[in-house]
Amino acid sequence: MRAPDRLASVKVLVIGGGAREHALCRALSLDPDVTALHCAPGNAGIAEVAELHQVDALDGAAVARLATELEAGLVVVGPEAPLVAGVADAVRDAGIPCFGPSREAAELEGSKAFAKDVMAAANVPTARSYVCTTPEEIDHALDAFGAPYVVKDDGLAAGKGVVVTGDLSAAREHAIACGRVVIEEFLDGPEVSLFAITDGTTVVPLQPAQDFKRALDGDEGPNTGGMGAYSPLPWADPKLVDEVLESVLQPTVDELRRRGTPFAGLLYAGLAITSRGVRVIEFNARFGDPETQVVLARLRTPLAGVLHAAAVGELAALPPLTWRDDAAVTVVVASHNYPGTPRTGDPIDGLRDVAEQDAPHAYVLHAGTRAEDGRVLSAGGRVLSVTATGSDLAQARKRAYAAVARIGLDGSQHRTDIARTAAEG
Repeated sequence: MRAPDRLASVKVLVIGGGAREHALCRALSLDPDVTALHCAPGNAGIAEVAELHQVDALDGAAVARLATELEAGLVVVGPEAPLVAGVADAVRDAGIPCFGPSREAAELEGSKAFAKDVMAAANVPTARSYVCTTPEEIDHALDAFGAPYVVKDDGLAAGKGVVVTGDLSAAREHAIACGRVVIEEFLDGPEVSLFAITDGTTVVPLQPAQDFKRALDGDEGPNTGGMGAYSPLPWADPKLVDEVLESVLQPTVDELRRRGTPFAGLLYAGLAITSRGVRVIEFNARFGDPETQVVLARLRTPLAGVLHAAAVGELAALPPLTWRDDAAVTVVVASHNYPGTPRTGDPIDGLRDVAEQDAPHAYVLHAGTRAEDGRVLSAGGRVLSVTATGSDLAQARKRAYAAVARIGLDGSQHRTDIARTAAEG
């Protein structure tokens, strides 16, 4: 078997249109083995590095047709909804290597109850929980655990299906609105995100990151899809990655393969470093946003070969990944009223200023944007991710916030404390 550390050449199609996909496209555009880069549907920023195509990302047959027409040698499915809808299966059925788990394996993110069942079978440490479908079951679970209450919608909720609150009535209201819900014990301690690339057998962990879910400084306000992230984690135990690989990631991949639903793609473990040890908060079946922005900013190994090796089952033949010593920080610029009903259609200014004055150490990754009449407009809740690197977190923070200050978006909001505590030691 040829070691797939270098591809002769490959055309890549990325499915999605957020900051995560922009980060993936940016990394792939810098890979000399990528001969053509396409994205569907993409956004205004991705259009600068990839050719855009219109396609229904949830329509597996349409995505497979597009990949076939483009003669793509690798398809990367970014968001969770297409994975849960089985888009990766349709692409593979068309004979095209695809980075992303099958519909059955993606239920690890698509159903929190399924994830809990897998973790129990694999003896993966996680929070004690109840799966509830009736008001009586909900009341019993809330009473059993007490405050703070952790209530999770069983299905996909775009990062906003989790409520953590000390208010019993708010917890109960959210639980009943969800229908099927997972209620679990509160986990103390800092949270860590750890990605791993797997072909269903071999598991290759990436570098850990920490993200910030709450909308406001000081971890106040409602949960969001993520307001910023940083990597590395200077406070984390150097053995953390090896420990999580051994106790969480590899057992989960082994259990899914044992069930006949091997997981090949990106396995994301959201972790709490508790007083009792590492506990899994959640699994995702794809690169997380905004952690992807900082993790890929630090990856030195060309990305396409790694994703392709995972897609074709050759990950064990890869040499070890290599990483830059730099730190990375990303700050999300969100629309007015996010995470409620965000205002869209506002013009975005200052993007050229960042490109001219802050590159290559800081750059903008587009999330919810669209181009219209030569201007870039907001088109979603999280609009931009401003990512910067530096010799340490303090320098990366300084560069990121200097770039944020150049951006003009009426009514926008961002947190001012991303990575501050870690940078201050």
